Amino acid sequence: MSNIPFQAINWDKIERTEHKGETGTAYWQTIQLELDGLRIRKVIYSEGYLADHWCQKGHIVHCLEGNFISEIETGEYNKNT
Repeated sequence: MSNIPFQAINWDKIERTEHKGETGTAYWQTIQLELDGLRIRKVIYSEGYLADHWCQKGHIVHCLEGNFISEIETGEYNKNT
């Protein structure tokens, strides 16, 4: 297991990209670390956003504002507030 390098991130300097979902839009700001392909991403979801795909990777989520529901392909879900 590698250590994640601690650092401050100036999100104002990170490009924002737009990603349409099945409904709504997600706005991503992503940094790529040289650590085993680790990405850190700040995401803003529009109200009613529903992804148009199932992600096969694991995620660690920290909700900064509002709430959301994470659903996995089997139909299980976690409500995050």
